[in-house]
Amino acid sequence: MSDLLSCLTEEYQSGEHLARQLGISRAAVWKAARSLSEGGYPIEVERGAGYRLRPGTPSAARLAALRRGRFGAAYRYLGTTSSTQDVLRQLAEAGAPEGTVVLAERQTSGRGRRGRAWVSAAGGLYFSVLLRPRLALADLALLPLAAGVALHAACGVGGLKWPNDLLAPDGRKLAGVLLEADLRGEELRHALLGIGVNVAAEGLPDTACGLETFGAVNRAALLAELLVQLEVWLYRPADEVRAAWSAASLTLGRQVSISTPQGEVRGMAHSLAPDGALLVRTPSGSLTRVGAGDVSLIGGTV
Repeated sequence: MSDLLSCLTEEYQSGEHLARQLGISRAAVWKAARSLSEGGYPIEVERGAGYRLRPGTPSAARLAALRRGRFGAAYRYLGTTSSTQDVLRQLAEAGAPEGTVVLAERQTSGRGRRGRAWVSAAGGLYFSVLLRPRLALADLALLPLAAGVALHAACGVGGLKWPNDLLAPDGRKLAGVLLEADLRGEELRHALLGIGVNVAAEGLPDTACGLETFGAVNRAALLAELLVQLEVWLYRPADEVRAAWSAASLTLGRQVSISTPQGEVRGMAHSLAPDGALLVRTPSGSLTRVGAGDVSLIGGTV
């Protein structure tokens, strides 16, 4: 199956042509294509034309042609997996280099922040990036903010909800970020940055939205641009990250309700603290620092 996948492009190729390339029968090509499709890969079959990958598929060959930086030089493209975070963790433990990317068309156990399930609707971008940053632990919380800035820059739609959700202009969720760090005492061994982007407009819950709602999207090109923006923003100085996040924010200046481990915080989202925490001006007039929590925009749809 992997041999056929490496031969497929976005142009139709006849079964006879693929059979000659692979040194197998046409029936074996058909069987392999069916197995790939059942495994989650977007294979299209047209009678009289042959086989192809759906245009925009982020295959290894396509990303290699579009990639402009270090991120994605090591790339694993999967049809179906439990979670790209789980696969990448194994690669990280085996010594994979920074910038290694794992992407899957489908996740059976995709997850978001605080252990929530992430719905991996067909036609999205679900991937994880391996980071090996030389950062003080106090600066780790800025990485999700930087990833949010990169998402906004690459997608060019909507704005950011603290700490790192990309929202459509109407408040529905377009994309989210999950950071999982491997700590040994005070040492950060590596971090796994998981990103889910809703691309297709169909198959999503009412609270979510796909980028194709706002125009045509080529997933391979979008992935390449996301990786470039991540490489640009993840290690920018903290003040630049905070300024860029604030400029793209749909949170600051809004009335919010935040569910935190210590209870609910309500007030106006005022600004970001130096470490990326959200400062909220409560009805009493004081500023309350929120380091972690789930934000609801009062008067919004999320």
